[in-house]
Amino acid sequence: MLVLAIRPKRERRATVMERDDEGRAAAASRLQEHEARAAILAELHARPFLPIELPQRIYHFAFATNEDEARADRAALAELLRSHMLPSPTGDAKFQRLSIGDWRLRWEQHTEFTTYTWSTQKEAGEPFTHPDPLGAGEFAFRAPGRLIVATHLCAVEGGHSHEAFAQLFNSQSLCLVRAAKGAAHVMTDFAVDPFGFTRLLVKTGGIGALETGRLLQRVLEIETYRTMALLGLPEARAAGPQLRAMESEISDVTHALSQTQDMRTSRDLLKRSSDLLAKSEALSTRTAFRFGASRAYHAIVKNRLALIQEAKESHYTTISAFFSARLDPAIETCNAFEARQARLAAQVERAVDLMRTGITFELEQQNRDLLDDMNRRARLQMRLQKLVGGLSIAALSYYVAGLSLYFFKGVKDAGFLPFGFTGEEAAATAMPLVILGAWAFWQRVKRLSAKAQEEERVS
Repeated sequence: MLVLAIRPKRERRATVMERDDEGRAAAASRLQEHEARAAILAELHARPFLPIELPQRIYHFAFATNEDEARADRAALAELLRSHMLPSPTGDAKFQRLSIGDWRLRWEQHTEFTTYTWSTQKEAGEPFTHPDPLGAGEFAFRAPGRLIVATHLCAVEGGHSHEAFAQLFNSQSLCLVRAAKGAAHVMTDFAVDPFGFTRLLVKTGGIGALETGRLLQRVLEIETYRTMALLGLPEARAAGPQLRAMESEISDVTHALSQTQDMRTSRDLLKRSSDLLAKSEALSTRTAFRFGASRAYHAIVKNRLALIQEAKESHYTTISAFFSARLDPAIETCNAFEARQARLAAQVERAVDLMRTGITFELEQQNRDLLDDMNRRARLQMRLQKLVGGLSIAALSYYVAGLSLYFFKGVKDAGFLPFGFTGEEAAATAMPLVILGAWAFWQRVKRLSAKAQEEERVS
């Protein structure tokens, strides 16, 4: 008798999935992985959204950290965990979540800031009734960085009217929006309370714990990134006087360039322009990262506003409208400052090119005049050489003719001179040969001198 054992469908599916996982793992073990593959895959899950039960009060801090402060911050976190008998984070961890008594701590380390998010359900029913947990000693920590964001967020379930919660905020800057397809409301005035916190209130109804955690995390990110985006504005204001001074200087330089015709003045203007170009590049280098980061943070703020599905509620101002009147102009100021820097650099480069062109033209004129003068001197030297050559031939001929006169007189006295010539007549008859010989000797001397000069130039 044959008995068939039929397993449940879910069990069969789990078994198939396990075999598939084993097959993929075996296949992957036979392949050479990229050294960054694990880190890239883990990055998508590095900062997960965690479920949050209501009510909840949350204190969110962000600290600006450089490289040294980030290392000190990691060491401070490890010390905090050791003091509560908790395991320390791994050396490259960027996210840590742990429980300390009634509190939960979410720690995240970013490129230029680190966040600490403390949350609890203890006494969280009434919003903002515990405004200063550090002063009250509810939890204690000290981050090595510089505080840039301090947010007090209260999350409650629906039931109260908006007007009751609106009394907790500044009515002149109050923002109230619907979020999560209308299942939640977010309320804030982006103002700092007497304890140094920016207040946020989230009221939900009908959404799960995971969706609530996702919404609260994105609301906190909006507050964090909008603050980080505004860091570019003080940089633009601080560098404004220096940029205005450079713009005034390039205006003076270009005006002087249009008036001057003097080579020395042009060189002085070129030196000023070169120094101005160096200052402009130094200023651009100093502000480029900050302005680029501000644009990136601003884009993240826009993205998070879209993700919470912000919608207008009654007559209240939306967060997007509030930012368009205050945050967006600050980012545009940074963009305009960068555009001014680029325009200044282009103006200086054009002025430098114009001055170099003018100086090059003047140098070419001088070189042409110098070449003309050298050619004139060369012609004069050639004429002088010809004159010297002629005089040399005449002097040599005169010297040889004098010697030949003595020679022929001796021959005449010895009786060997034919045709009855006297010594003077014989010397006069030999004069053409004497001059020809002197000329030939001078030509040979010139050829030997030219050859020696050519060999010296080649060597």
